[in-house]
Amino acid sequence: MLRQYELVERVKSYDPEADEALLNRAYVFSVQRHGSQKRASGDPYFSHPIEVAGLMTDLKLGEETIVTALLHDTVEDTLTTVEEIEDLFGPEIANMVDGVTKLSRIEAQTADERAAENLRKFLLAMSNDLRVLLVKLADRLHNMRTLHFIKNADKRKRIARETMDIYAPLAERVGMYEYMREMQLLAFEQLEPNAYATIVERLEQIKQDGTEPVDRISESLQQALSAEGIEAEVSGREKHPYSIWRKMAERQVTFEQMTDIIAFRVITQSEEDCYRALGIIHRKWNMIPGRFKDYISTPKRNGYRSLHTAIIHGQSMRVEIQIRTEEMHRESEFGLAAHWAYKQGGSGPDGQAGWIRDLLDILDNADDADELLEHTRMAMYQDRIFAFTPKGALHQLPRGATVVDFAYAVHTDLGDQAVGARVNGRTVPLRTQLDNGDIVEILKSEGQEPQPGWLNFVVTGKARAAIRRFVRHKEREEIGAIGRMLYDEICERLPGKIGKKAMKAAIKRLDVEDEDALMHAIGTNKISDRDLMEALVPGSTADQDERDWTQQARAISIRGLTPGVAYELAQCCHPVPGDRIVGLRKPGEPVQVHTIDCMNLVSGEDADWVDLAWDARSIGATARLRLVLHNKPGTLAEVTGIFSHHHANIMNLRMVQRDEPFHSFEVDLEVQDVQHLMRIIAALRASDASVETERI
Repeated sequence: MLRQYELVERVKSYDPEADEALLNRAYVFSVQRHGSQKRASGDPYFSHPIEVAGLMTDLKLGEETIVTALLHDTVEDTLTTVEEIEDLFGPEIANMVDGVTKLSRIEAQTADERAAENLRKFLLAMSNDLRVLLVKLADRLHNMRTLHFIKNADKRKRIARETMDIYAPLAERVGMYEYMREMQLLAFEQLEPNAYATIVERLEQIKQDGTEPVDRISESLQQALSAEGIEAEVSGREKHPYSIWRKMAERQVTFEQMTDIIAFRVITQSEEDCYRALGIIHRKWNMIPGRFKDYISTPKRNGYRSLHTAIIHGQSMRVEIQIRTEEMHRESEFGLAAHWAYKQGGSGPDGQAGWIRDLLDILDNADDADELLEHTRMAMYQDRIFAFTPKGALHQLPRGATVVDFAYAVHTDLGDQAVGARVNGRTVPLRTQLDNGDIVEILKSEGQEPQPGWLNFVVTGKARAAIRRFVRHKEREEIGAIGRMLYDEICERLPGKIGKKAMKAAIKRLDVEDEDALMHAIGTNKISDRDLMEALVPGSTADQDERDWTQQARAISIRGLTPGVAYELAQCCHPVPGDRIVGLRKPGEPVQVHTIDCMNLVSGEDADWVDLAWDARSIGATARLRLVLHNKPGTLAEVTGIFSHHHANIMNLRMVQRDEPFHSFEVDLEVQDVQHLMRIIAALRASDASVETERI
């Protein structure tokens, strides 16, 4: 454990002007407040914040961050308050200590409101001052180093899982790879002890067998570079056991089949030398295709810069090589922390923390705890690709991201209005997945809105949160509209005119918040027709036969409502405008629209039936036909020609049966209304290609 004078000397060694009195006061305050508290190892508890402060000095961070590290557990584990910290050490340090405390309370394996709220507060604190995250990462790293002292195995695994799921990815996202690797290794030892022990044993065997090629390969790389006048420092190391285990799982190979368990680092004098070194290495040894990555010209979103390549050394030895400058190396090991040297003030480098802005967008759009934690993990954990706007602006996205994800990454409004895209000059649909280096131009329309179906293929938390927010808003709006129409229709069944006074009385009797809440409850069938009638006019249904008060006065129009939001067109009967329709209304579910003769209406006896009607302006729906065609060349072409002639778009076509000499198909068609559909059916029945045509 660092002594008081040793900690001060460390800080003064890189910042001679540091406030020595402030550091001493914080050290003494931490020791006094933690008092006789003990850690699982038996050490005094105050040894932990002092060691965390020591880790901060390794990063050469300023005095405010060092003091925050010393005090970071006082609010959580002692009777100290944030207000007391502010009085003694100032508002800046108090805010950072409060932010670290919030993150300490996140539970990785739960998704309740408390965990989500803690995460929400922490992200907001971190967005104001990223040093909060740096202190917490050092706190977790020291806790992992002493994790083996905890006797409860389940608790050790829970902490290790939290580290693997939250803290290691956070360290990666801010470029602190040294912290990330050590956290992963220590967590892996707890979560997969057998796999860890096996891999460590195999690595030791390789060393004992004398087949360790690290020195030999390092020397050959050094000689090749020196011969060309490149001054560079070459070092090699085995990949750590977790990295090897993860690659074994990804590639589904055994340890013996792993051929690239050694990685080398080349540190050059300049960026130009990085590229020269790369050329020399590629000329001397065969490069493995697909393994070269240039993170210097296109850095990772966390600021990481380096050249990555893989070569075949000797007969069959595959080795990975990273080439970078000394400055890039420091940034690669300590990431964002490398920019937080004691000389810098303010809130840190904004360009390296753009992902935090995405997280803040998710905070605004997330509806519940599950959604918030899901989208946050999405934003932190996934591998990245790089795509460009036509003007050359770079956007980093998770692997598997689509055109819609890109549109939302550029701007939320652009995502909302996206109707298509041109990728590398070629027009593509919205669900198209992007590759590294794609140039993406988003096509938009003022009249476009986010579609619920987009949730089936978008992968970024920002896109999912924005789409879900719109769908929720649209759903509430449209369900309220259905509720309003049902309310007006129910009022027509009651004696006399129902005014605002009766509505206010009903709102009070039904214990709903306001008029909008009443309409939403009616639309979702949380309030039955009878309850509403009794609330509006007490005693109005007492002397009536049930058939009298349930009989609708008129059909409810579904004009202007969006299929899949306020109502769903049943997939069993595929209603289209012009059909006589009825709705099944179950509590908390969208109204399901069926044709009046649908056989599945029998199964809806537990739901309320609503008489529905298409408006005169209702246009467009999908109908399904069953076709039996002659198995002859040209018959399918003739049938699709009929569809084209009648301006009907084929949404889906599948063969359902082969029964020579006939083939049976099911076809989903976009049609305007039932008359349009009948004309198509008549044309099909008149065609020699069709043996049988019927609507499903």
